Amino acid sequence: MGLPLYLAQTSAEFTACSPILPHPAWMACHFSPYGTGLCNLPPDLPEDAMVILNDRIPPAAHDAEYILDQLAQIKCGSILLDFQRPDVPETANIVRAIVEAEKRPVGVTPYYCQGLACPVFLSPVPPDVPLATYLEPWQGREIWLEAAMDSLIYTVTQQGAAPSPLFRIPDRGLRDDELFCHYRTEVSEIQAEFSLWRTRDDLDDLLNKAQSHSVTKAVGLWQELR
Repeated sequence: MGLPLYLAQTSAEFTACSPILPHPAWMACHFSPYGTGLCNLPPDLPEDAMVILNDRIPPAAHDAEYILDQLAQIKCGSILLDFQRPDVPETANIVRAIVEAEKRPVGVTPYYCQGLACPVFLSPVPPDVPLATYLEPWQGREIWLEAAMDSLIYTVTQQGAAPSPLFRIPDRGLRDDELFCHYRTEVSEIQAEFSLWRTRDDLDDLLNKAQSHSVTKAVGLWQELR
């Protein structure tokens, strides 16, 4: 059985998508700027769907019990707390309340998963880091992995090597089977450039391999991976 890949959609994308995806994810609920609960709640979802909460708006005197009541009204198979603002005590309290109350699986980012019995949700595996190395610190617990076709470029000069975003993907390159990516080298008189990027086939192979490293779910953007 393949690793389930949940594709996150906005409300407009979810409404327009037909047929419904095998593993849909609602993107995204967030803390209400005008109340004490959540907003952008989904309509009826398939039983296996994932609901994603983010902290684009940080919590401010939000009511954990009210949020639990709101989540209880949502029909879905799992919940992802994609909270990326570290060290916010109110967020930590809400995360703990949700994880301890929910019977459904709840994935949590590394900022807030410590000490909780829940899957950890990790950012995409960088194309310059082996899969096993990236996941090794989290072995022993269930992992949900963000899926993306990431890329980067290393520019090597006399001053050293510096990575930066790769904005233009090369037309072709060689495949690295350990890093699950493609690469290309360009050398001039003043510098060398090493481009690394993932194709959809590279990503699929990485996700298949990830199953042997405690990864049970992958989550990506429908806009990118459809």
